[in-house]
Amino acid sequence: MKKYFPYIARIVAVLLLFSLGIVVPASAYMVKYKEDFYRLYHIHYQQYPDDCIENIYWLEKAVQADFCNPLYAGLKIETKKEWEKYRYLFQMHLNLKLIEQHLRLGRTYDKKVAYFYDAPWKEEYLRNLETAESCYRAGLYYWTEARLWAEKANQQKFRFLCLKDIQNWEDECWRIDRGELNYETILNRELKRLQKVKETFLAMDENTY
Repeated sequence: MKKYFPYIARIVAVLLLFSLGIVVPASAYMVKYKEDFYRLYHIHYQQYPDDCIENIYWLEKAVQADFCNPLYAGLKIETKKEWEKYRYLFQMHLNLKLIEQHLRLGRTYDKKVAYFYDAPWKEEYLRNLETAESCYRAGLYYWTEARLWAEKANQQKFRFLCLKDIQNWEDECWRIDRGELNYETILNRELKRLQKVKETFLAMDENTY
């Protein structure tokens, strides 16, 4: 109990200040640039649909936002060439994360197998499958974008330039270039399986169960 006392005491103190009408200053900053929105993206150990939707929102905002000054980029940038490659890699990475989140979201609505005893809830399952399909198809769009940015980051002029502070982004780019990372294959496989499940549900009637 003793270890929790300082924490409880702080809460009581803050509540007391508010009750007395004393303003407690809070630190805040304007979320404006790509880097700001990207910091709001986070992964939960157990991710629910609302968590995925929140992440998709922040990532979409990041894609649309401007880059901050290289001084605040979170890594050491000394030349215009480094700055250019950083921007390409960042855009690629954002689109890859959007694919991941749409896959996670789609899988929460997906139905891997349609059993005969699922027939009473056929319409509900079909609606969920439509949602899952829209998530996977959105993933295909982001994959096209990710590949375009990866191609830009893999230009000949960047051949001997490696941004070690974002090595994981460099690795993603390298894997896309080598064909080791291919979300199109994954997403099309999911869509093909989903279509078969959907057809099974559509074939169900009052005699199925």
